[in-house]
Amino acid sequence: MRGNWQFLKAQARPTLQQLFADDAKARVAALTIEQAGIRFDLSKTHLDDTLIDGFVQQAGAMDLAGQRQKLLGGEVINPTEGRAAEHTAERGTGSPEAVELARQFHARMRALVEVIEAGAFGKIETLIHIGIGGSALGPKLLMDALGRNTGGIEVRVVSNVDGAAMAEAIKGIDPRTTLLAAASKTFTTAETLLNLESAMQWMRAGGVDDPHGRVIALTANPDKAVEWGVDETRILPFSESVGGRYSLWSSIGFPAALGLGWAGYEEMLEGAGAMDRHFAHADWRANAPVMAAFADLYYTQARSAQTRAVFAYDERLRLLPSYLQQLEMESNGKSVTAEGEAVDYPTSPITWGGVGTDGQHAVFQLLHQGTVLVPVEFIAAREPGHDLDDAHHEALLANCFAQGAALMAGKQTDDPARSYAGDRPSTTLLIDDVTPAILGALIAFYEHRTFVNAVLLGINPFDQFGVELGKDMARAIEEGGMDDFDASTKALMEAALGDPAQ
Repeated sequence: MRGNWQFLKAQARPTLQQLFADDAKARVAALTIEQAGIRFDLSKTHLDDTLIDGFVQQAGAMDLAGQRQKLLGGEVINPTEGRAAEHTAERGTGSPEAVELARQFHARMRALVEVIEAGAFGKIETLIHIGIGGSALGPKLLMDALGRNTGGIEVRVVSNVDGAAMAEAIKGIDPRTTLLAAASKTFTTAETLLNLESAMQWMRAGGVDDPHGRVIALTANPDKAVEWGVDETRILPFSESVGGRYSLWSSIGFPAALGLGWAGYEEMLEGAGAMDRHFAHADWRANAPVMAAFADLYYTQARSAQTRAVFAYDERLRLLPSYLQQLEMESNGKSVTAEGEAVDYPTSPITWGGVGTDGQHAVFQLLHQGTVLVPVEFIAAREPGHDLDDAHHEALLANCFAQGAALMAGKQTDDPARSYAGDRPSTTLLIDDVTPAILGALIAFYEHRTFVNAVLLGINPFDQFGVELGKDMARAIEEGGMDDFDASTKALMEAALGDPAQ
């Protein structure tokens, strides 16, 4: 590992109880950051002045400030592909050229949204958004979190190539009042195009004479979409330098712009932009993404934590853990440095989680009394997402805050089976409400946190070659090229599909 990490190997660290015993109020104040409608409480982590000083020195050694400038200035930050990573330009921070191009693409998307709302496609009740990975996870999260009870166009997202997913998406809707959005950066993604063909067959069977005229392409490769059969007036481009897992800010966010209305989508961009500015200008010790990354690195590097759990105590954010799985593990699940040298230290932990209070009755047993250390992140909202009795929200928040307190405090009894070790870390993100602006800021926070982790580890978070090998081998099987596969794989294929030679 590059840089000097000796500060992590010092004598035993104080427990959380000891850290709070010194001056609890001062600790909470020092390790709480409020920004863009979010309160970040890092006080229940083991960060102290010694650790923070060490991480600040490591940030200097790894030129975090310079790498941040490259990212936010639109310089090449993805060395293996020789590209910038310009998702922040979609929110107004980047090179002037990239910001202007994003503005033009957003204006084109807004115009199409307004054309649809004006009835150019007739009565539209449903949009089926077809994509996979970042082309689906972002829109799905946005619509699930923000699209409830809007009364507008219903958005259904299909990603899985399993036909059952498409069958579920088309159930109970009229193809004559439906539009299709095909989201693929290259417009060559096999799963997406197969699902798109199936959706068009459903449309033909339902009396739509020209299904191609119902397809809107969201892509960084417009020529390929035209070649496929989409008219250029229904193509919403985005920049090649916007990565898939960072693309919801681009035309990939079209379903949210249509389903929530342009004003809501613009608020989301503005919220993310506010977090961009915070990340760009705040001192490291007052910088939410940076401080969160410091805590992440302490647990992976010094305490051998192989996983990180995220629990949203808000039903509207139930898909956030799934979204973060791709963002964090596809970005930082690497075994070589940015220079291509093998690493000999942990990189990304496994991100997992769920919703509270469900998780308390499923996996929290391990968190409290298991033999592995799992840093936990709690996310809750001050305002409820419903009009039911306040007792629901009060119970939800009480459970959320109590879990963090219990993980830290533990409880010792004469009965070992009923004892809790305590000293188990957690962070809490308390948001004002689940609004477009705050959700935008929250997602941008996680993007920058992932970036800081990568910089301090010396890895490249913007490539993802690890997803390609399995896809290549699947393509070989589909084309009948099984000769090079192992005996187990051949036997499985024959058991499932029969002998391809017959």
